[in-house]
Amino acid sequence: MDEIDRRLLRDLQANGRITNQELAQRNSLSPAACHDRVRRLRDQGYIKGYTAILDPHKLDRSLMIFVEILLDRTTADLFDDFAAAVRRMPDVLECHMVAGGFDYLIKARVKDMEAYRQFLGDTLVRLPGVRETRTYAVLEEVKNTLSIPL
Repeated sequence: MDEIDRRLLRDLQANGRITNQELAQRNSLSPAACHDRVRRLRDQGYIKGYTAILDPHKLDRSLMIFVEILLDRTTADLFDDFAAAVRRMPDVLECHMVAGGFDYLIKARVKDMEAYRQFLGDTLVRLPGVRETRTYAVLEEVKNTLSIPL
């Protein structure tokens, strides 16, 4: 990966819908060379995909929550069962196994606190091995980016 590749990735992170022609012009490349570089970056796994970023407030998902999950035991089969169950949950946007005072950190979006209460009682606490949860409701989203510094 060279500096041109990094510039291409920066531009694509900023605007995934940029045309190949515009991307090539911005980076002083021919359209064919630009296309080849982007295809190579995709093939090598630097570009994992493209997506639209939606407004959660317009889609009745205004409340973002983070939940610490502490499991009752830490075994490989429980980790697998927990991860498989979380992957099937559409309200969960992210789930990370972490080191420290708890086992997983979940990021979810729901309509409101009532919807979260239902999500907690009907879904989260019923996940395999959950012993304890701690919830943090987001009051203000200070920064939210998907861009990786290059």
